[in-house]
Amino acid sequence: MQRKTLRNAGMAAAIAMLAGGSLAACGSGGGDEAGSDTLRVTLANHVWTEKIIEAIPEFEEETGLTVELTQLGEDQLSAQYNVQLNAGTDEIDVMMYRPLQEGKLFAQNGYLADLTERVESNPEWEWSDFQQGPVDSTTFEDKVVGVPTITEREVLYYRTDLLEAAGLEVPETLEELEAAAKQIGEENPDVAGFVARTGKSPAVTQFSSFLYGFGGDFIDDEGNSAIASPEAKEAYEYYGRMINEYGPENVSTDMSWPEAMAIFTQGGAAFYTEADSLYQNATDPANSQVAENVGFAPMPAGPAGSKPYNVPSWGLGINEASTNQDNAWKFVEWATSKERVLDIQQEGVPGPRKSVWADPEGTATYPEDLAAAIEASAENGVGYDRPLVINVAEAREMVGDPIVIGITGGDVSAAADAADEAFQQFLDDERE
Repeated sequence: MQRKTLRNAGMAAAIAMLAGGSLAACGSGGGDEAGSDTLRVTLANHVWTEKIIEAIPEFEEETGLTVELTQLGEDQLSAQYNVQLNAGTDEIDVMMYRPLQEGKLFAQNGYLADLTERVESNPEWEWSDFQQGPVDSTTFEDKVVGVPTITEREVLYYRTDLLEAAGLEVPETLEELEAAAKQIGEENPDVAGFVARTGKSPAVTQFSSFLYGFGGDFIDDEGNSAIASPEAKEAYEYYGRMINEYGPENVSTDMSWPEAMAIFTQGGAAFYTEADSLYQNATDPANSQVAENVGFAPMPAGPAGSKPYNVPSWGLGINEASTNQDNAWKFVEWATSKERVLDIQQEGVPGPRKSVWADPEGTATYPEDLAAAIEASAENGVGYDRPLVINVAEAREMVGDPIVIGITGGDVSAAADAADEAFQQFLDDERE
């Protein structure tokens, strides 16, 4: 665990220690009474976090508060939350969390304070400026329980040189994408037409945009499994076929984004669907052999339209058990202000505010076509990229099984039926 009380004096040294991962313990925290001027903030290791840390002296100077920071890796963070929040600790005031991974569990268990009145209390901070998809993901049973900080959407990465050589326009529909992948693969034997994640669990998030595009979903309006619907089966068939027929030879079925990205950046594929937040891996010449020939476009439309996920990968919440919630809100409000979101987005961390994406300064560091794809995706996006359940990891394994069956050329319909039965039992068990 990394822990440090950050004050104006000696901040440079503190940041240097943070970067080196060697923060020393400085005070035990806990026991603060309401209105304490020491604010205990727990954040995940992330580029966003590093940028916030650099700016914390400004917050302390503006408010007169002292920030006691705990910074942890994702696994450590989850372990700490599981223990401390379950025990009802009041030693955490502000908490960085993953809305889609643990948000429902935290909200249902009462770990997250209701922020509904707070987000509406400051017109200048402007809650309505936040994109709808991320807002939906930080809302539970009509109560706002978190504020989005980092967002991502699925977009189409493609090789501009290969499309030009083939005389093709950028695909706008999934039908066009398949035809283009087929043609380029046939014309370029050493290049796959398409690549994407193939691992049972990692592929679920990227598959979700295909699922929504075909008009399907993981769970229906009554809370039951929807993964054996005709629309879902079409999506499973399509995703599996794209990799089975137009993907890399001897493709493995355990790829997450690093493996799929490596194939694309080494020149092994014409098209690749992936999170926009990873774009620098494809455009940096130090890492990508095709950096000069990478283009970006919105997720191609299926029968139900272009419906990529538009989700908050991280958000900020306030511990319901905290006795310092007013000051905790001051930190959340500051860290998610228009000015702070703009500053951090300029460093390549996609933010949740519409006004920042509409500001030329907010998109100046992004490729122009990527910024346009993100803007389009934010309008049409769906606020989740996996089943919204308590035990997300188990659910992803279930709904991801037909993806792998499709990639390997198996009976997708039968696999979807089997997965649907298992997932329905899972949902029933969670409701008990």
